[in-house]
Amino acid sequence: MPGPFHFDLLHVDSGTLARHGQFHTPHGPVDTPAFMPVGTQGAVKGVTLDQLRQTGAQMMLANTYHLALRPGEAIVEQLGGLHGMSGWSGPILTDSGGFQLFSLAQMIKVNETGAVFRSHIDGRLLDLTPERAVEIQEKLGSDVAMVLDHVVALPAEPDVVADATRRTLRWARRAKEHADRAERTSRTPQAQFGIVQGGLDPALRAECAAGLCELDFPGYAIGGLSVGETPDEMYRVLDGIMPLLPSDRPRYLMGVGTPVDLLEAVARGVDLFDCVMPTRNGRNAMAFTDSGGLKLRNEIHARDPRPVQEGCPCPCCAHSRGYIRHLFMAREMLGPILLSIHNLTYYQRLLADARSAVSGNGFAAFRAAKLAGWRGLGS
Repeated sequence: MPGPFHFDLLHVDSGTLARHGQFHTPHGPVDTPAFMPVGTQGAVKGVTLDQLRQTGAQMMLANTYHLALRPGEAIVEQLGGLHGMSGWSGPILTDSGGFQLFSLAQMIKVNETGAVFRSHIDGRLLDLTPERAVEIQEKLGSDVAMVLDHVVALPAEPDVVADATRRTLRWARRAKEHADRAERTSRTPQAQFGIVQGGLDPALRAECAAGLCELDFPGYAIGGLSVGETPDEMYRVLDGIMPLLPSDRPRYLMGVGTPVDLLEAVARGVDLFDCVMPTRNGRNAMAFTDSGGLKLRNEIHARDPRPVQEGCPCPCCAHSRGYIRHLFMAREMLGPILLSIHNLTYYQRLLADARSAVSGNGFAAFRAAKLAGWRGLGS
């Protein structure tokens, strides 16, 4: 019998490497390719859980670093873990805090033992080692726990990238050994994912992938992208790395990205995504549509009676573009809420349609049609 975590590869598109699968977890299955909304602190900004479910979201992401600082993993555990505290009944993935080694680089010291953060909230120190990241995530009770990795901004000197990549591999080995220890405290099953680093260097990426595959993780992530490189550079990294990852495990591209990036990555065999873009752009009056991005503060939308996206079932699209613009111009909080919900719904519908296209061996045509639409004159 399969364990609490397993991945069923249901179909591979005949014209691309796009995959349709199902990732099984103790909190339910996730149909892939799938987009995980980012709930960094246990909540997706401005969106209730009922609203989040109505977008079509299956799995949510939260962040180890931020939750360890506030409210603290002990409090989260006492409140029933992330599921009990937040009320989200579906699967949850927790990032390890590795991305903060990049995003908060001025507040961090990294050595072989781990990273020492100075809290952006109150200045206190937080030691985050591979083992400590495992223990925090056990208390958070997520379904998927990421290993601690060392992320560096791109471009970077080759020796800096090589040092961080090999440290990531050593940390992954320590994290797996710690998660496998006999005295593990978590009563909730967790799947630990390894993270392939290596910058834009194909040889380093291959070295890291090979080392992680030897450790036999139940899932693999591709990290260190969307940190300064161009889209074409990212796609080249994916072209090189995807054939090296096991086909019977989920593949997660971290922190990506635009609708174009999602479909280009799906075409290369990626299964899972997360990104703050739908909600961040929604809070800033930018909507995703089939004809490109709409900047809803622009005067052109003031008298427009059309919805943001024709045929979209979200509550935002029950209103006119003119009304949504009015909410932003009047600084009504409903504007960012509605547009965040629209963008999340757009991402979920995009990947649901991608799954259908893969199952029907029509993903290449689906991608081409979407790309042609996005080259439209969104304004």
